[in-house]
Formats: sequence, structure tokens, C-alpha cells
Amino acid sequence: MKTRSLFLVSCCLVVAFAVLGLELSQPRGLARAPANRYRLDANQSKFIAHALPSGLLWFKGHEHLVAVREFTGEAQLTPGTITPASLQLTGKTASMVETSDAFTTQQKEIINKELREIVLEPAKYPEIVFQSTEVSGKSLPNNQYDVKIGGNLTLHGVTRHIVIPAHVTITGNDLRAQGEFSIDRSDFKVKATSAVHGLVRVRDKIKFTFDIVGHGS
Repeated sequence: MKTRSLFLVSCCLVVAFAVLGLELSQPRGLARAPANRYRLDANQSKFIAHALPSGLLWFKGHEHLVAVREFTGEAQLTPGTITPASLQLTGKTASMVETSDAFTTQQKEIINKELREIVLEPAKYPEIVFQSTEVSGKSLPNNQYDVKIGGNLTLHGVTRHIVIPAHVTITGNDLRAQGEFSIDRSDFKVKATSAVHGLVRVRDKIKFTFDIVGHGS
């Protein structure tokens, strides 16, 4: 009987120490730091599509620089650890306009008309949407980060998974993300203009460059 009692006491002590150890290793109330949230500011940002030229007439030989003038969204980033992190961005297709200084005002009007009626079709596809699904990267000195943002891009009614590399800097209450990525126009069923028009013809690969600013919320 005495041996059995000692055995029971030993078991109770083992369980007690195990519970105590679990509580010590996972203190109550200690949680991962929340991600900081930043509202994207289109007025202080640049988001440009570089469409390499292969057109006719006086458009030939010039690169098209099509800016996304209107977009909204939010970025999230956790200081130090990066994750949890995310990016959501919605651009207005109708706000995309030619900005290259290589074209006159009249030429830009013609280009923008073809962009709306043939290439982008904002009446059918009013928004361009990116929603991240995963973010990874590394921390650098002075509140800077190199990140890779994987997610789903919806353009012209088609959704594809892409990865966007970016260099992120946090200054006070502001976030700034800079980088570039490329897509294949055919993957999103985006047309070049027809041979009849022949004014805004672009190659299959389109490069996007961005310098986006967000403000803490």
C-alpha cells in the first residue's frame, strides 16, 4: 500500500511539473506583435505599365508608359519579423493613361482612346485587383525589408498567381514599397490593337514599375 501511494504521489508530481513547464514556456497574455496597417496613397505613388512598342506610324519606336492614376488598398507588415503581412490593391482600369513625354497631347488622346476601347475595356473590366496569399523576405538595417509578395492578380477578367519582389522602407508612420515585375499579356487575354488600327501595338511581356506610399492607420 505504501509503495502504491508513493507511485501515485510521483505521478502527481510529474503531471504538476509538466503543467508548470508548459505555462512557463507559453506565458499567458504573451502574443505575437500585431501587423502595422498602411493605407495606400495613390496621389503620392507611381504605378506604371511599360509596354514595349512594335506599332506603326508615328507611334513606332517609343515605349508606352501607362500610369494607373487611381487605386486604393492596404498593406500590412509586422516590424522586425515581416509576417504576418499582406497586400491588397484595387486599381481603376479607366484611370490608366499614357504618360510618356515622347507623345504629343493629341497622340496621347488617340492612344488613350484605343487603350479604353480595344486593350483595357474598362466598361467590361472596371477593376484590376491584387490580393496577396503569402509574403516572405528578410529584414535589413534602418527599418528596411526585401520581400516577395505572392498573390492573385485579376486583370481583364482573368486571375493568375504572380510574385512581386519589393524593397520596403518604414519611416515614422509611413511605408514605401518600390520594385518591378512583369506579366505576359496573353496570360490575361489582353489584346493589342488590331492590324486595322495599328497605333498601340505592344509586345507580349509588360513590365510594371511601382513606387507606392502608404500611411499608418
